[in-house]
Amino acid sequence: MKYGIGEFSRITSLSIKSLRLYHEKEILVPSEVDQFTGYRYYNEMNIEFAKTIKILKEYDFSLAEIKEIIDEFNDESEILEQLIKKKNEIEKKIARYKDISVSIDSIIKKEKENKMRIENEFEIEEKEIETMLIAAYRMKGKYSDVGKGFGVLAKNFGSEINGKAMCLYYDGEYKEDDADIETCFPVRKGKDVDGISVRGLKGGRCVSLMHKGPYELLGESYRKIFNYINARNYNTLIPSREVYIKGPGMIFKGNPNNYLTEIQIFIQR
Repeated sequence: MKYGIGEFSRITSLSIKSLRLYHEKEILVPSEVDQFTGYRYYNEMNIEFAKTIKILKEYDFSLAEIKEIIDEFNDESEILEQLIKKKNEIEKKIARYKDISVSIDSIIKKEKENKMRIENEFEIEEKEIETMLIAAYRMKGKYSDVGKGFGVLAKNFGSEINGKAMCLYYDGEYKEDDADIETCFPVRKGKDVDGISVRGLKGGRCVSLMHKGPYELLGESYRKIFNYINARNYNTLIPSREVYIKGPGMIFKGNPNNYLTEIQIFIQR
């Protein structure tokens, strides 16, 4: 008895799309293919193979594994060994997924706590910033490279520094590798040296928010401050600033959860 692909699909509960794929992968080859029309026909033996394929698919065997079993194993005892092997693999995956689930729960809990802390610990304020004398080293690179800029400034102006380190960001967006950054220190006095500009940094009115925690979580504070700005239809100015009130030292990094960074977004009057 032979069956057309539609009939065989109804008998086996396999879609025609799946049957065509199984034929292409040589997992379930029709008993006959009409050389003129390309129509596929299946027989009783194909039905038995289809049952085997469905069982193996339900047990999470890949098509490659199913093909290997069908091609290489004829005895049920050999297939039983493959089932035992698959069971062991699944049990390992279950154990791994449980570990992953615990890790994800930990991350979710930590992120929720950080978000609540950021939202509740500090309030946004608007304030006036005075013009100040700074020594500044402008660079392009990754945000994580700013330590090099601060190192250059400290080497040349160490004794004249009289304020917290800060960064000026000249991009209106996040940059992966070529961010336009100026590392700065307020200074008492000084003159330009190679690559370092000593000048008055103009003040103005800004929207400010203190961020407590790792730098990796600054995005949450930026979200909060931009929500505030957009709700009031303020026009913002570049560069924005980050002032590092408390951060890693030259030797000891300290606890990132205690870092304090003031975000300052300047606005037009």
